[in-house]
Amino acid sequence: MVGAGAAGLYTALRAAREGASVTLVSATPLAESSSWWAQGGLAAALSAPDSPELHLRDTVLAGRDAVRESAARVLCEEAPEAVRDLIRLGVRFDADHDGRLALGLEGGHSTRRIVHAGGAATGRRLVRQLSAVVAEHPAIEVLEGRRAIGLLSDRERCVGVRLDDGHVIASGATVLATGGAAALWARSTNPSVAVGGGLLLAFAAGAALADLELLQFHPTAVVGGNGADGFLVTEAVRGEGALLLDGRGERFVDELAPRDEVARAVQRQMIQTDARSVDLDMRTVDPALFPNVVSALRRAGIDPERELVPVAPAAHYMMGGIATDLEARATLAGLYAVGECSCTGLHGANRLASNSLSECFVFGARAARSAAAQPEPDRAAAAELVELAERRSAPEAPAAISPSSREALWRYAGLERDAEGLHRLLADEHPLVRLIARSALTRTESRGAHQRTDVPERDPRFDGRHVTVRDGGEPAIEPWT
Repeated sequence: MVGAGAAGLYTALRAAREGASVTLVSATPLAESSSWWAQGGLAAALSAPDSPELHLRDTVLAGRDAVRESAARVLCEEAPEAVRDLIRLGVRFDADHDGRLALGLEGGHSTRRIVHAGGAATGRRLVRQLSAVVAEHPAIEVLEGRRAIGLLSDRERCVGVRLDDGHVIASGATVLATGGAAALWARSTNPSVAVGGGLLLAFAAGAALADLELLQFHPTAVVGGNGADGFLVTEAVRGEGALLLDGRGERFVDELAPRDEVARAVQRQMIQTDARSVDLDMRTVDPALFPNVVSALRRAGIDPERELVPVAPAAHYMMGGIATDLEARATLAGLYAVGECSCTGLHGANRLASNSLSECFVFGARAARSAAAQPEPDRAAAAELVELAERRSAPEAPAAISPSSREALWRYAGLERDAEGLHRLLADEHPLVRLIARSALTRTESRGAHQRTDVPERDPRFDGRHVTVRDGGEPAIEPWT
């Protein structure tokens, strides 16, 4: 198990529950993963007016006819049980005065179905509690401060992982939960480590990647401020009445429209007025609902109870990733992917708010069941692969993405892009930047988070289709069932 965010922690616990012995590799100490910063909640149909079918309808609508409906149905049907299981594990979600779960409303949802913990501190509470349970579990060995540098693969099966300290872990099943890649872009809500390292590991080992052109931009990231630039102001504040205002103090968008629509509306407003930001008006929102957001803004010198908050879009969530089936299996046997590094297809071309945390737990449970059933690894074959890997040259990916590559992605593969700019990215030094450009050039249309000014209309030939790329081949357009 590589990665100790919400997806990795939960998958490790579920695999141990299935009787597996688990080694969990974490680049950081437990409870310090990227998931710590997650403000969004879990989307689940838990109220009487709601249902999995209604949740599914909202997911498909937000995804702009690119959703893999079978994956979305799995999520919507199994998310309520995931919430109940987290409660059994000790996670304390926000409740109303009667002790029932307090459900929030976010963009694209037709009813209240977002479960939060500590207002906008959901990621913090989840990771803290799951880390505590993992640390005490006798069937889980935790290796902190280690990084995976390669998968043991003959390009037909993955039999383990190599770590940066020379340690080799042979395994019947290897699960990647390494997070997303939104920090590749110059302006991002993500921590700097979210640069798609797990995607490159899987790709180098022979697994397919998919939908790399579909990167969601969050519309309300802080601009300027004392250390707060890029700080995400959760969409839930708009669910509680916060408004987006132009320079004249007037609304210009439905604040609860899907994220791609709101982000583009904000950008258009900024271009029309030659402004660096628009204003988020939180003055009518109860600050007790979002204590960590309010405190972060105040530390930056912004009092959201009295002042408008300057915001603009920022790269936020990679909807593409390692292509997986409904059991989280990658196209390379023995390899699994969960969380943001995976691509189940359920998000389509525009992720419905708070479906991503639900995805971590729903597909983490499925991955655990399947991975735990895999046979023990062939240790002799693993040793041969280690020897082969040691004879190979260093991996192609640079140690870190350069500022010039990040600026190039923001400029040529931002909220809007075109063929000319994307072709420029094909010569970039970073391999994942080149793969993103190749995928974006293959999708010759505009849909959801992928907006090409040179082909501004949606092409029905891409309905239900996913752009997949494999090492040594050109991107392919594939239907997924």
